[in-house]
Amino acid sequence: MKRIRVPGSTANLGPGFDVLGLALKATSASHKFSVRLELHVEQLPQGSSVPGNCEIICKGEGAGTFSTACDENLVTKVALYVLRSHGIRGFPSPVRITMISGIPSSRGLGSSAAAVVAGVMLGNEIGQLNLSKERMFDYCLVVERHPDNVGAACHGGFIGAFMKLQAPPSEPSETLSKSLDEPPKDIASYHQFPLNTDVKMVVIIPDFHLATTDARGRLPQTYTLEDAVFNAQRCSLLPGLLGETPLNPAKISEAMRDRLHQPYRMALIPGFEEVLQRVKYEVYPGLLGVCLSGAGPSILALATSNFEQIAEAICAILREAQDIRYDWQVLEVDHDGATCCDV
Repeated sequence: MKRIRVPGSTANLGPGFDVLGLALKATSASHKFSVRLELHVEQLPQGSSVPGNCEIICKGEGAGTFSTACDENLVTKVALYVLRSHGIRGFPSPVRITMISGIPSSRGLGSSAAAVVAGVMLGNEIGQLNLSKERMFDYCLVVERHPDNVGAACHGGFIGAFMKLQAPPSEPSETLSKSLDEPPKDIASYHQFPLNTDVKMVVIIPDFHLATTDARGRLPQTYTLEDAVFNAQRCSLLPGLLGETPLNPAKISEAMRDRLHQPYRMALIPGFEEVLQRVKYEVYPGLLGVCLSGAGPSILALATSNFEQIAEAICAILREAQDIRYDWQVLEVDHDGATCCDV
């Protein structure tokens, strides 16, 4: 049996809109969310009567919302695209794929990016294509043009990435509805930054969904030069600041400010504006900065200590604005990225 694992991710980190990403890893098996997508791929006996030669079993977070039809499930649709690109019209032999999701969907934690990466790796394994991780990255980005989340999920670590081909960001539902060709090679570049090992990710996960397309729909088509420069200055310094020893909370907090996406999305996450105003490093020792996780609605706090105090303070403010359930977890960076092994 093959096992494919892909981590969830957080993106933007404030000013790094569509640039910066972090692969995430749960620090304890007792956490509610494992923050990864796992596939178990088993060969079935030849002649097994399975539609499309692919039996899908979904478990874990949101399992009831995922299709078990191989031409509808996002993971297998991506795998079929990879296979078709290599002249293979479908799953060549019967398989059972058990998908175990530990990433809350539509919460800004890279669930769709993980599914796309897992699908590309699945196609690579099923077709015995021997694609390199860099080439698989190309396939991922043809389906989902978010190099921050996709880069973190694929390669792991703290990354910055950009697309070389000029194309607007897209969601899998848009791209997979079209006839896709084999991607050009090397369509994006990424770089892995060192991250101070004391830095942990405190993620506050609300009990409501926010589609990336809805959050992106709030953004303007043009920005002022002042706002563009504001973000460029902070995005250029933030990776270096997060790799320093000792860390400088004052500089990091300022470097995590944003004018390109968070101000336009605040109305979608009740209480988030108040969180930015009240949860400061001067008040909460160990805190480095607070931002949206991806497009939201989850909120990310980078911190080195006092994790529970910081998380509960954020949750209390959010509950004042909207009386719903909030979960929180302390996460670490996942340095492995997407992996595939025999088990």
